[in-house]
Amino acid sequence: MKVLLSFFILALSFQLHAQCDTWVGKPNETEIKEWHTIYRSALKAKDYAFAEENWRLAYEAAPAADGLRNSHYIDGVTLLKVKLEKETDEAKKKELKTEIIALYDQAIECYKSRTIKLKCGTDDCYNKKIGMLEGRKGYDMYYTLNSPYSKNLQALTNAIDFSGDDVEYVVFAPLANIAVYQYQKEKMEKEDARTLYENMNDLLDMKIDQGGDYVQYFEDSKKIVKSTFAKIEREIFDCDYFINKLKPDYEADPDNPQVIKSTLALLKAQGCQPGTPFFDEISEKWKVYAAEENAKIQAEFEAKNPSIKAKKLYDQGKFTEAVAKYQEAIDKETEDKKKAGYYFSMASIQFRKLSKYSEARKSALKAAELREGWGRPYMLIGDMYAKSSRGCGDDWNQRLAVLAAIEKYRYAKKVDESVTDEANKKIGIYQKSKPSQDMGFMRGKKKGDRVKVSCWIGETVSLDYQ
Repeated sequence: MKVLLSFFILALSFQLHAQCDTWVGKPNETEIKEWHTIYRSALKAKDYAFAEENWRLAYEAAPAADGLRNSHYIDGVTLLKVKLEKETDEAKKKELKTEIIALYDQAIECYKSRTIKLKCGTDDCYNKKIGMLEGRKGYDMYYTLNSPYSKNLQALTNAIDFSGDDVEYVVFAPLANIAVYQYQKEKMEKEDARTLYENMNDLLDMKIDQGGDYVQYFEDSKKIVKSTFAKIEREIFDCDYFINKLKPDYEADPDNPQVIKSTLALLKAQGCQPGTPFFDEISEKWKVYAAEENAKIQAEFEAKNPSIKAKKLYDQGKFTEAVAKYQEAIDKETEDKKKAGYYFSMASIQFRKLSKYSEARKSALKAAELREGWGRPYMLIGDMYAKSSRGCGDDWNQRLAVLAAIEKYRYAKKVDESVTDEANKKIGIYQKSKPSQDMGFMRGKKKGDRVKVSCWIGETVSLDYQ
């Protein structure tokens, strides 16, 4: 087993050395250098076919050139990408994509193994170089090579891990897109997606604070990352994240009701609870605004619908004001049936709450006039007569008032069958309150005579006895 393991390590070391081989000390070193110079000149001149021909000679002979540069790998990437754009055969395109990734990986391994030397020579220098190559590989994997997202994600996260503060802006957009896609396809956990976003956001803030020639690119990258993660932010972030996100917009326009409303709604959706200072501030401000706005809306609604205001005034015990509002509703209404309803409501208040019998009867009769076949107004007038009967003079006239009430109940059920049961019940109640025959005999009156009721009622009724 130990022999096999030793053989494997030796083979791996030989392979790594071979892919990082240099022209230094080789018998044909001069020839390799010439190939190198020729392809570099042709590449600058955009003579890609001639450049590739000589690049392959130089690369195969000395992949790591002189051991101080990665040009044979990265120039190879450039040349093969140009070739890939023109290729139409799918099998050949696949081969080219595989070769491009292999060139990146070989360059990265040469820096990891320190077989390509850097002037600074520190681990930090090598890590930044490796991070840059991982980032550019990841960028190409996403936009050009259509690599599997799992491998692409690894390259881009490697770029951040190795580059640290020196990460390039090209990493962020593809990394954000892949992360969101992987999460949506349930291939990335919520915690991992959130951590990745937070790391990218921190790095971008740092790069923007540093300024420099590329600051605009980092600012643009931050916008892209933010908009991309917006697709899943409600699923992966907690209340604190949204407070930090929404607070600047709110503070820029703290009295805008739409800002207040949308901010509060989003905070609630993300599970923010009372007790959080920012949430409480927004919540209280919205309560005040909502109360004011609702009062305004209600006032406008009541102004357009005085019958609603009338009912409200009635419920508040403001009966005179309620009658005035019903009259306003009548004046504005064009539909007779609705007018009849308002008149009936007026009549009920005038009778039962204000004891204005004459006005109440007038309103009730107007209601009956506007709505044919409606017995309810006559039932109300009957109730007026019955209630006020004791105030209609002597016992004889009081009983005549009861007859007037009974006549109204009878007329109500005659025009409106729906009130029949109620009318019969009330007629039965007042039967014993009719005049007696003796009272009529003493006055020389017989059943069926027409007699006039005194007091405010003033109606003529057909005499009937108990």
